[in-house]
Amino acid sequence: MSWTSRLDVHTVRIVRAVAEAGSITAAAAALGYSQPALSQHLQRAEHRLGLPLLLRTGRTVRLTEAGRVLVRHAGPILAALQAAEDELGQLADRSTGTVRLAGFPSASSTIVPLLIARIAQRHPGLRLIYTEAEPPEALALLADGAVDVALTFAYPGDPADPHAELSGIEVVPLFDDPSVVVLPSRHRLSGSGSVGLAALAQDDWIGGCPLCRGHLLAACAALGFSPKIAHATDNSVAVLGLVAAGVGVALQPELALEPLELPSGTSAHRLDQASDRQVRAVHLSGAQAVPAVATTLSALGELTAARRTV
Repeated sequence: MSWTSRLDVHTVRIVRAVAEAGSITAAAAALGYSQPALSQHLQRAEHRLGLPLLLRTGRTVRLTEAGRVLVRHAGPILAALQAAEDELGQLADRSTGTVRLAGFPSASSTIVPLLIARIAQRHPGLRLIYTEAEPPEALALLADGAVDVALTFAYPGDPADPHAELSGIEVVPLFDDPSVVVLPSRHRLSGSGSVGLAALAQDDWIGGCPLCRGHLLAACAALGFSPKIAHATDNSVAVLGLVAAGVGVALQPELALEPLELPSGTSAHRLDQASDRQVRAVHLSGAQAVPAVATTLSALGELTAARRTV
């Protein structure tokens, strides 16, 4: 049997109390135990260790060399235990800790700033560390343990949905984010209230991020044509600039356009058919039991609740 399996923290605490109080009776009173209970514990400890800890002479006790060794190490041992208890107590507090968050670009300028501000205001002891990443990269960071929560999105029925490749995750749907078509003002359909993708089959397109581009290709394929993607960028400001210059049309999520002002020479139109992406919060299974993660997920749910009616 190893020494660590023979020794327990309670014995260390008792031996130090005996050394400080000068007797088993006084140590028992200081620790809130009866004298017989403390004596019995010491006897069992000495039996496990195979060494006497105290020499008993009448009503007095004296530490043996083994007892003095325990007393010498008692301070650091009990201090480390108290430090661990304090840190565990902080982790159990929903308002403290660190949460590492990854999210896609259009969330960076809309949802994330509000989330960081809300956490800072309501839970100043909770720290959020944010990294921008498209859904496949964010999910890879989550799987590697580099982040605790990933803000992602997926299009219904998308065969390239990166969530489908992962196990051991939990997906929390937040809201549906509709897509709109952005047209140059001189486009033949710029005066329309809504636009169908099939009416744009002959137009040049500005492709977005890989997932959004894949969705555009799939949606057009379902209507029997392949869009002519003339240019591609995942920068929504650049997309709008290209559309304003008249070099193509674009399909953009509303969330991406929310913080932007449509430039002169463009117009945004709802689609005749639904083309929504589902925005999600993703975490490893069981992570919601971590208080800081649970607090972050709750704040995300509150911030996005109004968007669920879209």
